[in-house]
Amino acid sequence: MSAEPEKTVPEVAPEGAAPADAPAVGKPKKEKKAPAAAPIPTYNPVPVADHESADFGDLPLVCSAFKTNRVWTELKDITAAKDGEQVLVRARVHSTRAKGKTCFIQLRTGLRTVQAAMFAFGEPGQVPIELVKYAGKVPAESLVDVYGVVKAASVESCTQKDAEIAVTKFFVVSASVPVLPFQMADANRYDPMDNGQENEETEDTTQESKGADGVVRVLQKSRLDNRWLDLRTMANHAIFRLQSRVGQYFRQYFLDRDFVEIHSPKITPGVSEGGAQVFRLKYFGNDCCLAQSPQLYKQMGVTSDLGRVFEIGPVFRAENANTHRHMCEFIGLDFEMEIREHYHEVLKTLSEVFVYIFDQINANCAAELGAVNAQYPFQPLKYNKDVLIIDFKEARQMLLDAGEHMDEFADPSTPQEKLLGRLVKAKYDVDLYIVDKYPKAIRPFYTMPCPVDSNYTNSYDVFLRGEEITSGAQRIHDMKLLAQRANECGIPEDNISAYLKSFQYGAQPHGGAGVGLERVVMLFLGLNNIRKTSLFPRVPNRYAP
Repeated sequence: MSAEPEKTVPEVAPEGAAPADAPAVGKPKKEKKAPAAAPIPTYNPVPVADHESADFGDLPLVCSAFKTNRVWTELKDITAAKDGEQVLVRARVHSTRAKGKTCFIQLRTGLRTVQAAMFAFGEPGQVPIELVKYAGKVPAESLVDVYGVVKAASVESCTQKDAEIAVTKFFVVSASVPVLPFQMADANRYDPMDNGQENEETEDTTQESKGADGVVRVLQKSRLDNRWLDLRTMANHAIFRLQSRVGQYFRQYFLDRDFVEIHSPKITPGVSEGGAQVFRLKYFGNDCCLAQSPQLYKQMGVTSDLGRVFEIGPVFRAENANTHRHMCEFIGLDFEMEIREHYHEVLKTLSEVFVYIFDQINANCAAELGAVNAQYPFQPLKYNKDVLIIDFKEARQMLLDAGEHMDEFADPSTPQEKLLGRLVKAKYDVDLYIVDKYPKAIRPFYTMPCPVDSNYTNSYDVFLRGEEITSGAQRIHDMKLLAQRANECGIPEDNISAYLKSFQYGAQPHGGAGVGLERVVMLFLGLNNIRKTSLFPRVPNRYAP
């Protein structure tokens, strides 16, 4: 069956009416008014007892009242290879084109779309005209059950391009309201004006806006206010499938190397990263915090002779930072491991885990990468199997040579980090690299000082596309030195007494790193805002939905 009928059946004038081209009789013609905007089709529910008692209508509430032996087909399996086979699919109504005795509905699930065709004339595939009229008024985003026969066809507008479904039965499982906060076609569209910098506090309250080119764009605030709807876009489905894969491959890498997965507490007696940027709470009358990091607990895991540990879990930061890359709650990918001789053993593991994750994504996630690229075009990430390592002093010199001012022991600013990324890309042609041996003044209290120059430390940051995705270091495993560094950094010993005590019974040299899952996904995909990679973002001005 073709994707569209070659011609439509002309409407027949009611009995007794004059032909459309008949001359006027009697009173002169009145001036024609401009046609009104097309009204939204009125959806009138048609309740049915069940899927066997009718050809179309609204199914009863699915409340697990019965079981059947029906076999369901996934949209991805609707191909020309199934030509002539009967299928039953459940999907959303993505878009509808209905006219007269024909109706074409684009069905959608996740990353897949397929065309369902209904004709109230001709053979094969004839259905009652009442079914066509009913289906044509079902609101977009409604969930439907569709029975039909697969027909080879050419349908360029769908992901399933070589087949369509010739509908025989059509039922609504759960109807959507007729008017959506924004149109899914607009939410799925590439937006050239999206720079990732929209401020939710100043953004107006309209759901959509038109750019100078007249193209409707869905604003970030509207997307996040209606996140359950925004998540239905193909790009978002792909983003969160890829995010799931990153977590899966991170876990698999460490399990394959005999690391132990741990689950540290998120209610802690004190700060773990220094400073005052924590969410404080009362815990049965006691002052506690939400964990800024599993840092102290994964270290205690190593010194408990677990040897090598990793964790995937939430992290909380009370930073009032309304930027494109910061969040108040995110998912941390952390690991910690024993060091036998040199902390570069940790750097080797860190390099390997990123290469493993990226290799696996590139090998196994072509459909997801394509769906993201269709709405948010990006250049594939460039990286070497042996990840580039640059000494901090060399990185600073590259910035100085480029005309930047930077104190000897200062942390590079965000613009300087991005500039360094461009300089590294120009010199080494990679987007993934590590900067090693940061100054002591800008690292946490538990970071091991460099044995060659006490102004620096055995610490490192990993960068993707010029932005930092993780920090790590060799940790201090000597209790006296640890207490000294905590005191120098203004951290009361009472807050970390249990942590300090864990090092007085013999502690292995160790190191590790903590990675922000959402930031890794954002930068791997070249996205411009971390809110795009957080399921329901928590930032200073947003704690709902």
